[in-house]
Amino acid sequence: MTATALKKEMDMADVPNSKAWQKVCTKADLVAFSGVAAWLETAEGPAQVAIFYLPGLRGKGDELYALDHHDPFSNANVIARGIVGDLKGAAVVASPIYKQHFRLEDGQCLEDEDVKLRTWKVEFKGDEVWVEG
Repeated sequence: MTATALKKEMDMADVPNSKAWQKVCTKADLVAFSGVAAWLETAEGPAQVAIFYLPGLRGKGDELYALDHHDPFSNANVIARGIVGDLKGAAVVASPIYKQHFRLEDGQCLEDEDVKLRTWKVEFKGDEVWVEG
């Protein structure tokens, strides 16, 4: 499902353009140990978000992460297409363009300490994936 298609299906828990929780997709839309892109309404305007699903990572149960889909190095919306892995004990995604690694937990670039992707709170509510915009 594309970001545009998800935007059309999106439910909101509150008023648009607030820090409301928004339904962006369902668990069935996710691919384990991979990313998907979703559209999110934020107070600053719409944003593309990369959602990563790492089921059972380190015995913690289902883990979800939400970061900017925009890669600041290539200036392209590609982060959800990156390769998920582990560096120095941290879950990361490698940008598919220039291969910089971003920690899923906080969006920090491991190759450049001055670069950090935005992150959002994300969680399952039943089989739905909700992100706080």
